[in-house]
Amino acid sequence: MFIKNTGIYRWAILFVLSLLMVSVVGAQTSTAPTSEQIVSKVNEYMDAAQRIDRFSGSILVARDGKPIVSKGYGMANYEWDIPNSPQTEFRLGSVTKQFTAAAIMLLQERGRLSVNDPVCRYFTDCPTAWESMTIRHLLTHTSGIPDYTSFPGWMEKKGTLPITPAELLAEYKSKPLDFAPGEKFSYSNSGYHLLGLIIENASGKSYADFLQENIFAPLGLKHTGYDNSRSLIKQRAAGYIRDGDGFVNAAYLDMLIPYAAGSLYSSTEDLLAWDQALYTNKLLTQKSKEEMFTPFKSGYAYGWGIGKQFEHTSISHGGAIYGFSSQIARFPDDRVTVVVLSNVQGASTGKIAGSLAAIVFGAKYDMPFEHKAINVPSSVLDQYVGEYLVQTSTTLTITKEGDKLMLSIPAQPKMQLFPESETDFFLKIVDAQITFVKDASGKVTQLLFRQGRGQGIPAPKVK
Repeated sequence: MFIKNTGIYRWAILFVLSLLMVSVVGAQTSTAPTSEQIVSKVNEYMDAAQRIDRFSGSILVARDGKPIVSKGYGMANYEWDIPNSPQTEFRLGSVTKQFTAAAIMLLQERGRLSVNDPVCRYFTDCPTAWESMTIRHLLTHTSGIPDYTSFPGWMEKKGTLPITPAELLAEYKSKPLDFAPGEKFSYSNSGYHLLGLIIENASGKSYADFLQENIFAPLGLKHTGYDNSRSLIKQRAAGYIRDGDGFVNAAYLDMLIPYAAGSLYSSTEDLLAWDQALYTNKLLTQKSKEEMFTPFKSGYAYGWGIGKQFEHTSISHGGAIYGFSSQIARFPDDRVTVVVLSNVQGASTGKIAGSLAAIVFGAKYDMPFEHKAINVPSSVLDQYVGEYLVQTSTTLTITKEGDKLMLSIPAQPKMQLFPESETDFFLKIVDAQITFVKDASGKVTQLLFRQGRGQGIPAPKVK
């Protein structure tokens, strides 16, 4: 997701956490609200999100392909006072991955490749460690290829520099695998970057051209494409980061770097059209769609997370990239679609999408509220200093600087944690909270990461 400076987690970790949080929201109530009630509650919720969290972006809530609510909030460009709308085009970050997966399925249908093909079939000088790796391993994040966005200092040094996909391949090709292919799930942008190269190899076209000619144009997605800084793209939103009570321009990112893992842009209206196409055989056969939506490990299928929300099957994915945050959630049994796109880095699009879905299903949700910092004794802060492990792969380091508690993660600058109780802390730079957990003797054993007021993702204290 290419979070920099204001992100709590690197691109991969942000999505993994949001994926794991899919099933934590409460059960559905017995009576589903009417469309009028949904509109009223969504407006109430989003007014609060804009007032308290300064939400800037566009949302869409639809049933049976018809929008119930479709609105823009804040500005697509704050320097020119241009408001966001349902046609505004936002960078998608990792929501790109579902389009990459669909392109692979198209090529499989046409006999140009198979998801069971060895990855090494498509590359010369393939590492020996990759010999048992298949395209399916890349699609399901089970390849073991390390995520290039997590390499220490890599994004800071190379994020603004043009780099070809082949040159980027060389950056992670020489690295040892994190585990044997198929052994476990570990979100890797490198794997989807590699899928883009395979699409080009198998199709004879560039990744951008293949998607434009075979997905976007056939489906009439006129507000969707491969983003780059040179092209004049009408209705493209500018990206921002929070700065105190306002915004500043997000850092520049050369869009060759996210490539097939995160370089697309789209609008809420186009993503609804995309969602609706997946209910038909216009693009993919039923067999291909069933394969694409079958989860492998950790609830991840091909470019989509599969789970349950409010006792309803959900198919979803989030994205985060410099200046933008995104979430699409599909509830196929109910033909309900929720899309939230924001042009503010670190915006809680996943939490908002979950709350809007809760409104549709008559489930419980929390209104946005303002966190307020308090003073706590310095001796209390001392207890939390240490290292905490998320998903067995990412270490969160808590340090103390004077009377401030700081959070550090790999390849990211330190971020201050603000106390709202002696155990609960929040970040101002993104909508995220941390709760420290103690055992019966008062020893700190873990922290819980959460967005909004949902159940936390545990990170045991290891040092």
